[in-house]
Amino acid sequence: MFRLCNMLPRALGFAGVLVLSTGLSGLAGSPATAGQVSPPPLVLSPNLTEPWMLQLQPKVQRRSTAQRYQFKQQRIQQPQVRRANWWSPRQQPVRQQPQRQAKAPQTRQIAPQFLPTIVNYDGPHKAGTIVIDTNERFLYLVQNDGTARRYGVGVGKPGFEWAGTHKVTRKAEWPDWRPPAEMRKRRPDLPTFMAGGPENPLGARAMYLGSTLYRIHGSNQPWTIGHAVSSGCIRMRNEDVMDLYERVKVGTTVHVI
Repeated sequence: MFRLCNMLPRALGFAGVLVLSTGLSGLAGSPATAGQVSPPPLVLSPNLTEPWMLQLQPKVQRRSTAQRYQFKQQRIQQPQVRRANWWSPRQQPVRQQPQRQAKAPQTRQIAPQFLPTIVNYDGPHKAGTIVIDTNERFLYLVQNDGTARRYGVGVGKPGFEWAGTHKVTRKAEWPDWRPPAEMRKRRPDLPTFMAGGPENPLGARAMYLGSTLYRIHGSNQPWTIGHAVSSGCIRMRNEDVMDLYERVKVGTTVHVI
């Protein structure tokens, strides 16, 4: 009786373990019933340094810290920088300036045919007379030996041509200029008075013709010689008017044709 009582607790414990083992194996092996989902298997993470909750999570592939925080760098194309000079700082791009076509330089030379020369003369005028051909743009100073000194001149522009005979009534070196009222009415920008000098439109010398407003004078624009550009005056190069100035006197006859 005593032996049976001692064996009874052991038998009951063995039976309980057997029932529990059978139930768990049946539960694990039996298919899931409708509406129920089998729980995922518990997998222990090999990284024992992680918190214990992370160790019990399903084994999924996680990105490393380096992968999680790797930023994609966007390459920005920098504008090409060109230095204006080798010593200039490389700070801002230098914009390429469009190439401009070079303009043809304006000629400042007098045409060769208007330079002073000696020509034959067999006309009716006596020596010492000045003859101005406004069509050909030449001034002739008749000489004693059947020749004439010829100079190129600038004459009146269209609407300011004139012809006639006058005498030289006055001579002046580096003359002052007082534009007449008629000229200032056409050109309000002109001064009422301009002292003589290299910038003066009358140039180095002037010979006044009778009581008219016309003169034979020099010019600070020698490239206009041979053209019709004046308001009626006869223009010469400064070198030429200075030469003519020494050869004529007050009272010299001037024929403008």
